[in-house]
Amino acid sequence: MATEIKVPSLGESVVEATVGRWLKREGDPVKAGETLVELETDKVNLEVSADAAGTLEKITRREGETVSIGDVLGTLNGADGTQPTADSRPQTANGGQPAAAPAPAPASAPSPVPSPQSPTPAEDVRATPVARRVAADKGVDLASVQPTGLAGRATKDDVVRFAEEQGSRGAGEQTIAPQATTAAAVPSPQSPVPSPSSRPEERVRMTRRRQTIARRLVEAKQTTAMLTTFNEIDMTAVMDLRKKRRESFEKRHGVRLGFMSFFTKASIGALKAFPQLNAEIQGDEIVLKRYFDIGVAVGAEGGLVVPVVRDADRLTFAEIEKAIEALAKKVQANTLSIEDLQGGTFTITNGGVFGSLLSTPILNPPQVGILGLHKIEERPVALNGQVVIRPMMYVALSYDHRIVDGREAVQFLVRIKELIEDPETLLLEG
Repeated sequence: MATEIKVPSLGESVVEATVGRWLKREGDPVKAGETLVELETDKVNLEVSADAAGTLEKITRREGETVSIGDVLGTLNGADGTQPTADSRPQTANGGQPAAAPAPAPASAPSPVPSPQSPTPAEDVRATPVARRVAADKGVDLASVQPTGLAGRATKDDVVRFAEEQGSRGAGEQTIAPQATTAAAVPSPQSPVPSPSSRPEERVRMTRRRQTIARRLVEAKQTTAMLTTFNEIDMTAVMDLRKKRRESFEKRHGVRLGFMSFFTKASIGALKAFPQLNAEIQGDEIVLKRYFDIGVAVGAEGGLVVPVVRDADRLTFAEIEKAIEALAKKVQANTLSIEDLQGGTFTITNGGVFGSLLSTPILNPPQVGILGLHKIEERPVALNGQVVIRPMMYVALSYDHRIVDGREAVQFLVRIKELIEDPETLLLEG
């Protein structure tokens, strides 16, 4: 009995996906619950599994194709609860070559048994879809890559690191040519300029997530009256408090005391004072939100994602840190759900973890405010008539000028500054 493999529900507001990678080939036996194919959506990647045991009879949608909910991805034969055998592989009729599958071998030829020294096939190596594409582009054998991702999966960074190491090793083994030969290789002023077609280039297909990020960023610039204001914060008090309480906090709560919980609490205090920044525009109305779902921007392998900490005003410092840590682990494991990404009333992004000293963050519509954090750097500042060295951080607030005036935006950022520089007041605000 043949069973159609269909695109499942992709979550609220998601109607399309891209076929990322088939984990099985036509004719392969499949166990019940085994993953058949990975789908890439705008927000998360999904795995489609077999409902019952059988044989993958046909693949109808190839890798890279766009599919919608309910589309048939392929057919599973013998899905009747019985375990199929290797002899049940179908032959292709009329000489047709199935997509993404090798030509069937003669029935009399026995399947080769890999020896203990045989290399691991690339399709059997655990790796993320992006890592597989990068490995294919760079000609890297995934079996040789040391994985660092969760559940033993190789990531894009693992592949890039391996390729760079191999390139460096290969360059180090080259024989240095004599100086005269090098000089002769330098083109003269009369040498023809290479044509663009002869220059080395690389084309990489944009993932669905990257396409969505690109589209939404352009939309944000085109549909909002975005403006950014800046300030700087003396981080001495927070750093002293973290140093004093870090060990006992982690021992008691099982999570590190980071900066994000302080800035989340400070943002909530400022949002309560300036509710226009915790709002959105719907038609000719302003919707002021009396709850605080704070989005935390996280750099992921396939692009930036913004999971949401729900009702952050009701959480303690420890609960905020645990929520952020749990979401970050989901991002790295590529297990975020649609619900993790939906909603959000205000966003915090921390470019300082990558070394950014100053930037202008782009709004995450329909939100009208986003707070950008940056690198903490010791700088000379004037304090009580004297020049002292302090750990300073530039902060940026981008806002939608359609409903947030410059006065409110500046005062909002000043309130953030006051709360961070005097963290004891966060207990009163939170």
